[in-house]
Order: sequence, then C-alpha cells, then structure tokens
Amino acid sequence: MKQLFSFIRKEFHHIFRDKATVMILLMMPIIQIILFGFALSQEVKNTKVVVLSTTSDEATRRIINRIDASEYFDVVGTVHNSDEIDAAFRDGKAKLAMIFEDHFSENLKHTGKSHIQLIADATDPNAANSFMFYASNIISNYQQDISQPQSGGGMIVPEVKMLYNPQMLSAFNFVPGVLGMIMILICAMMTSIAIVREKEMGTMEILLVSPMKPMYTILSKISPYFVLSVINFATIMLLSVFVLKVPIAGSFISLLIVSLLYIFVALALGLLISTVTNSQLAAMMISGMGLMIPVMLLSGMIFPIENMPAFLRFISNFVPARWYIDAVKTIMIKGLGLGAVLKDVGVLLLMATVLVTISLKKFKVRLE
Repeated sequence: MKQLFSFIRKEFHHIFRDKATVMILLMMPIIQIILFGFALSQEVKNTKVVVLSTTSDEATRRIINRIDASEYFDVVGTVHNSDEIDAAFRDGKAKLAMIFEDHFSENLKHTGKSHIQLIADATDPNAANSFMFYASNIISNYQQDISQPQSGGGMIVPEVKMLYNPQMLSAFNFVPGVLGMIMILICAMMTSIAIVREKEMGTMEILLVSPMKPMYTILSKISPYFVLSVINFATIMLLSVFVLKVPIAGSFISLLIVSLLYIFVALALGLLISTVTNSQLAAMMISGMGLMIPVMLLSGMIFPIENMPAFLRFISNFVPARWYIDAVKTIMIKGLGLGAVLKDVGVLLLMATVLVTISLKKFKVRLE
C-alpha cells in the first residue's frame, strides 16, 4: 500500500510540474460552462432597427415604441429614403428596417388597412427568421389592441423582405464560419504542435545552433501550414460556389487579401502558443479546445453576438474569427469591397502586430 501511495504521489508531482496543463484542466470546465451557459441561445436580443416613416402619427409612434421597448429590438434611428436603409445594412448599423407606408394612420382609420414593410439582413437566416417572427408578433399584438370595438379596428399587413439571402439558404451563414474555423485550427494548432514537438524531441536546439538563422527556422516550420491553409481556402471557395451555390458577390481579390491576413494572424497565434507550452498535449488543448470553442460560440458563426451578455460581447472582440467572418459575409454575401471591411482589416492587422511582437519577445533562441 505504501508503494501505491508513493506512485500516486509521483504522478501528482508529474502533473503539477506542467503548470500550463494543470491550468487548462482546472480552468477549461469553468470557461466551458460560462460560455455554453450564456452564449448558447437562439433567441435574438438587441437587434438594431432603423425606421422609415414619412409621417409621424400616433399609430406609427406606438408601434415604434413597442418595438423599441421589446428586449429583442433596439431602434437606433430613423432614415429618410431607401439609400439610407441600404447604407445602414452595409455598415452593419441595422439588421432590420421598418418602412411605414405614406399616411399610415389615416389609411388604417379610413380604409381599415395599412402596410408595413419589414426588411431583414438574412446573411444569418436563423436570426432573420427569429426577429421577423418577433417583429410580426409585436405588430399583431398592436393590431389586436386597436381591433377592440372602442378603438375603431383596422388591419396591418406586414410585408417581409429578406435582404442578401432571399432563398434563406443556411450555407450563406455557415460557409464563412467554417472557413474561419478551419483556417485558424490548421494554422494555430498544427504550427504550435510542430514547434513544441521539436522541443520535446530535443531537436530544437540542433535547429537553433545550425547555420540557419532562428527566424528562418521558425519560418520553415510555419510555411507548410500557410500553404495548406491557402489550399483549404481555395477548396472551400470552389465547393461553396459550385456545390453549395453560394456566390462570391463582391471582389474576390478583397476576399483573398482578408483571408491571407487572417491566415497570418492564425500563424502568429500558433507561434505564441508554442512559446508558452512545452508539451504537445498542452499545445493541442490550448490551440484545439481553447480556440475551437471561442470560434464556434463567440465569433457569430452559430450564435448572434448581439444575444450575448455584455462581458461575452467584450471578450468576442479578441476572437480573430469574429472579424474575419464578418468581413467574409460583407464581401462574399453582401457584395461589397475592401473599403466596407476596413474596420475588420484594421483589427486583424493590429492583432497580427501584437501577436508577432509578443511571440518574438517570448521566443527563446537558447533552450533551457
């Protein structure tokens, strides 16, 4: 029995010697329960709405107030023409537009019928269906209230229009998400494992003392994964266009530039992981589980970011895939150019600069 306890004690010493692995084992369940508990929600909340109304009458004000008072919507402003609506959708300032017909209240009183057009950004078809359903229900509830005998009655007819994805194909949503997840996993995980493997095998010192400069050694390790990611990008694009029928509505050159930048960010992230881990297991857990879950839950790939609590929305700003997926949707689905994704490109450039700087500072030319 004494021998058994001595072996158990030895195993504990062996586990706790690798602090990175211990932190992963203890913190991962906490992080997962928080992410899955708060991020996994198909409800839509805080959906940005713009309103176009030529007349400010009592009926339109009541409907707008009901929409704004709902937890599902946030009326961010009014517009004056269809061009401003298009601009709001392009800039990401709105997900839903409500257009009241001329003389809305008068038509409701005198003819008994008025129309409201609802235009939704359907790049995420599930979210679009949800907030169209909620908006229609709010309008329907208002109609029931005014249908009371003392109110005079009236029927409001909502006209639904799905923008960018009128056929409501789910591929329009998951293709950018899958693209972002595959490239960051291949680049970050495989790069970090490849470098850490050299440390474990004891061959990294040999590489570092070779005539080739250390930086060239690192570049030689990450270059194959850059090429593999470019091939994966081309493969996904071909399958998306010719099999899934998802067109590249915008500039392919712009899409390629953003994708190459994202690959570079993922490679820098993998390099950073390799500098803070000394075992392939730790590198795999950090780059695999540690990256895949945030990419799936906090990038907008599956669940809208607007639905999440404020602290998760803040954390999502540090997930590179969030900015890349948003840029891909803007270029590929909405049909816009590089100028429309300057914010996303700027954030990715900043991330690349920070990750490379930290990685180079932490990288040890001489191993202990």
